[in-house]
Amino acid sequence: MNRDDAVREALRVRIEWLKILGVSALAAGPERPASPAASPAPRPAAPAPAAPRAAVPPDPAPRVAASPGPPSRLFGSAAPDLDDDETAVAGGNAKETKRPAVSTPFAIAAAAQDPNGRDGLLRIREEIGDCRRCRLCERRTQVVFGVGDPGARLMFIGEGPGADEDAQGEPFVGRAGQLLTKMIEAMGLKRSQVYIANVVKCRPPENRTPLPDEVATCSPFLFRQITAIGPRVIVCLGTPSAQAILGTRETITRLRGNFREVGGFRVMPTFHPAYLLRNPAAKREVWEDLKQVMAALSEA
Repeated sequence: MNRDDAVREALRVRIEWLKILGVSALAAGPERPASPAASPAPRPAAPAPAAPRAAVPPDPAPRVAASPGPPSRLFGSAAPDLDDDETAVAGGNAKETKRPAVSTPFAIAAAAQDPNGRDGLLRIREEIGDCRRCRLCERRTQVVFGVGDPGARLMFIGEGPGADEDAQGEPFVGRAGQLLTKMIEAMGLKRSQVYIANVVKCRPPENRTPLPDEVATCSPFLFRQITAIGPRVIVCLGTPSAQAILGTRETITRLRGNFREVGGFRVMPTFHPAYLLRNPAAKREVWEDLKQVMAALSEA
């Protein structure tokens, strides 16, 4: 046997040995001397074919009931994203939705579907109806919509109705409201010449701060009110109002005293009259804010 025949025979024997071991000859690499002490590795078992996946029938009904007043119905295709973070309420089957701050410039711009002035406000009020869209309806006496001139150049926006407002159906009629009236008169205006509203239309229990999902549910109606009235200047009274209108999480201490532009409206955040009742020294700061508002209203 010549040298070539010997090489071919050695390769044939190696290939047959690799077949016995269950190893591909192409993956075996260069030829090496076989080790008699080495035991061949067991061949891995081939995976069993997967069973055909059963078709999943569609749910007969949605898992969570739809809101009676969805943002899409209020804003059409330009609805702001209001529903991202849901957490279940402990000890019950209901869900408490915590929504991020509304992107207010887009919300206000999208609210332009309503007529201007009194007709627009009447249309919004009719759509609110005997509102049951959030938990605040459970303990309120009535919806507190808003009051004042439908074409006002100045609009004040507070947090929510208190006990007096809930009883009378008009915003800012309690002690804080009486102070607000004095503030308006100090500006050389009458209460009937401005428009006054709140972020939420129903009284929160024990006058607590409205929760994020309550603000997200009710604030679209407020944005529509703003657009229907078309004020030159908006004064946000307190942190919840400023956060809802400006779409921020900053507190009123950081926000007050400086104009912001939102959706084509000039917005001045300042302290709530209820805060001034507890901290009379802050009245000086509020008066400085209102002087800026008066200057803005006097501009052509």
